[in-house]
Amino acid sequence: MAGNWKMYKTPAETTAFFEKFRPLVEKSEHCEIVICPPFTNLSAAAAVAKGSPIRIGGQNIAWAKEGAFTGEISGSMLIAAGATHAIVGHSERRQYFGETDASVLKRAQAALEYGLTPIVCVGERLEEREAGRTAEVLKKQFADGIAGLTEQQFAKIVIAYEPVWAIGTGKTATPEIAADAHRVIRGEVAAKFGKDAAAQVRILYGGSVKADNVKALMAQPEIDGTLVGGASLDAVSFASIVNF
Repeated sequence: MAGNWKMYKTPAETTAFFEKFRPLVEKSEHCEIVICPPFTNLSAAAAVAKGSPIRIGGQNIAWAKEGAFTGEISGSMLIAAGATHAIVGHSERRQYFGETDASVLKRAQAALEYGLTPIVCVGERLEEREAGRTAEVLKKQFADGIAGLTEQQFAKIVIAYEPVWAIGTGKTATPEIAADAHRVIRGEVAAKFGKDAAAQVRILYGGSVKADNVKALMAQPEIDGTLVGGASLDAVSFASIVNF
């Protein structure tokens, strides 16, 4: 169960969140819990999450180790700040900041190089869904991005299916629609990396996940977890999603 805070909260607000959230999930052993705050809050989050089951992730990672890459953050910086995970290729990064499948692959490889777990995002836009191209888009994103990993690298990643039309819109893919997309992705994994890899990879659903729809989503065997946006900003709300 992962939370993506996007561009919200200061370090002080982060500390306050964790003080409230931590006791609510201290005994939650059924899943891995990851929170991805803005870069400026990583150290504060890691400090207050220490000794708990909560892991901390970055919202992006550069493919380079260091250098003239204004505004980027490297794997070593994320590690130093206490992160264990990194979101890669979120639809907002693709939509607003020119991320491509090729750059998503390079960023995922960089995360793995540093021992970080990449949460690699894929998903179709509204016009692509309405044109009946969901499977085609997901297959292309997989082929041009994730498929470039080695088998050993692939075994260490998490995939997140995020239909772009359902992010921050209040529209949620029905559990059945989400499960269908997850099946497409798992089918591509099986074809490229084998049946065992397809059975073992965790595919999260992201897109207006809330406390009142998480149970129905998680009832689908294809859905292994969630990547939560807005509902992860409130401690009680996100804890109820974690403890669905």
